[in-house]
Amino acid sequence: MASEFNQKVIEEFRANDGKVGGMFEGSPLVLLTTTGARTGNQVTSPVMYLADGERYIVIASNGGADHHPAWYHNLRATPAATAEVGTETFQVKAEFVEGDERDALYARMVAQAAGFAEYERRTSRRIPVVALYRASA
Repeated sequence: MASEFNQKVIEEFRANDGKVGGMFEGSPLVLLTTTGARTGNQVTSPVMYLADGERYIVIASNGGADHHPAWYHNLRATPAATAEVGTETFQVKAEFVEGDERDALYARMVAQAAGFAEYERRTSRRIPVVALYRASA
């Protein structure tokens, strides 16, 4: 079940062709629906993304908390998910980016949304970077 805050963002996203106001206004958002690692339930989370060619890059920052967001754990358990971008819904497969590529993508996200630099400063964990690829039909 999404938090009340996330639920409002999800509803606004779906009602406005993928656009939202507030703190996410103008930011590229994907609604990522994952399968709960423990429950098996479908869970939808609004996540900012970075477009990178054919893939969508998402950062498991969790606002700089000292633990990964639930959606990250869910993708680790089941890398297949559903993405909603704008008015389009499609299946994706998650791959976990490491090393220099992870660092370069994180830096690009910071350039797009400076708050990600603060998230990195707030935590001692290495914030994961995940690439979402459209699943083959």
